Amino acid sequence: MEKEFIEEAPDIEDIAILREIKEGNFLILANNLGKDYEIGDFIVRAVDEISLGIKESAFVIIKGPSGAGKTTLLNLIGGLDTPNRGSIHSSGVKISNLQEESLATFRLINTGFIFQNFNLISTLTAEENIMFPMKLAGMSLKEQRERALTLLKKVGLGDRREHLPFQLSAGEQQRVAIARALANDPPTIIADEPTANLDKKTSLFIRDLFSDMKQEGKTIIIATHDDYLIELADRVINFEDGKIVNE
Repeated sequence: MEKEFIEEAPDIEDIAILREIKEGNFLILANNLGKDYEIGDFIVRAVDEISLGIKESAFVIIKGPSGAGKTTLLNLIGGLDTPNRGSIHSSGVKISNLQEESLATFRLINTGFIFQNFNLISTLTAEENIMFPMKLAGMSLKEQRERALTLLKKVGLGDRREHLPFQLSAGEQQRVAIARALANDPPTIIADEPTANLDKKTSLFIRDLFSDMKQEGKTIIIATHDDYLIELADRVINFEDGKIVNE
């Protein structure tokens, strides 16, 4: 499942950052990160010169009011979006400089994403949704099916493999989405309000899934206000108006 991606040769500043990553045991390091959006005549600074280091196997919660920029920060950290300013290194790679094709390959191998609205492919079954990232990574069909079934059983949906998303409850769809995020066994899991639309029982079940990921040594970054998830955290970062206000 190894993939190649093209990265620019490091400059003096990058070498210093890579040294900081090694000395601090950081899996992810953001330096002076900024992201702006133009809305009409206005410029919204969604992320305002953030510097943040996340160690390997850390469980990090990002809290803040709606519109604070949490989703933008997650998208930058995970390589779903690119910054206007600053840099992001992840797993020793400067992802803020990667071209889209290389960035997509990096995400496929290194990061599993879990979204508030699940983002399942409506025409694929639960099993096929989980198999999809494995197919992109070049895994054989036999391996895809075996791993998909294992993950479906892990999230308590072994009997729902042939169901389409509309045939599943919101909680079941989120559990499929979590299984999909784990498909390629990435070192990092990024989740944006993963329990926001779910009932208490399902939220507790998903909390237990994240607890298992923590025990497995995954690096986990979640934007949430869910107290059940916050209980698992090593760090809680409070985020407002595009800035870290305290931890």
